Amino acid sequence: MLTSLYTVKSDSVITYDRAVARWAPGARGRLQEAAFELYGEKGFEQTTVGEIAARAGVTERTFYRYFADKREVFFDGSRALTDFLVAAVAEGPAGADPLEMVLAALCRAGRELFAERRALARRRQALVEANPELYERELAKMAGLTASLAGALRARGVAEPAARLASETGIGIFRTAFARWVEPAEPAGASGAPDAPDAPGLDAVIVAVFGELSNLVGRAGAAGLLQAAMGGGGRR
Repeated sequence: MLTSLYTVKSDSVITYDRAVARWAPGARGRLQEAAFELYGEKGFEQTTVGEIAARAGVTERTFYRYFADKREVFFDGSRALTDFLVAAVAEGPAGADPLEMVLAALCRAGRELFAERRALARRRQALVEANPELYERELAKMAGLTASLAGALRARGVAEPAARLASETGIGIFRTAFARWVEPAEPAGASGAPDAPDAPGLDAVIVAVFGELSNLVGRAGAAGLLQAAMGGGGRR
């Protein structure tokens, strides 16, 4: 979701000489675009690496230069996202609240990494959610991101369990916000329509979801939540 795709439609009049295309600029993007098209047309399980490479105009050897397997086409940006967020936490202001540091990093990523990629993210998310294997990989990647953020907070001097709680809460907010951000702009059947120019960015949706969580916790109150969790009246 973090890579900028160079789109080559399957019916394009452009052709690629195999001897040249092996090292042609933009091969990674063409492979991703070809994979997304084929996964949408045939399904993830039915699509082969050979078919992806052929549609992108490259060899299978070139595919494996960029991706370990056909699943990794979906997760190519995960390392870049992790590095970006860890660096953003490290650069946060001294004395900031742990959750504030995490949310500030996520909002920055929303502005700088995702702003122009909503349509691509929407396509990717629909394919991931439709395939249990991909969804399981997605959860594993998010767990790794959570652990990396907790490590970044500990490096800033945040003790446990605060570091883990802040990172898990932040990622929970991010996942809810991301799902809302990639929802189709129009009702089912018109999801190809462009988003309105004033559609909120991912960073704004993250802030809104955090506000909703804050209101939810505030209405119940910490003491009320603890009482409810313990059966209404504490241990007997």
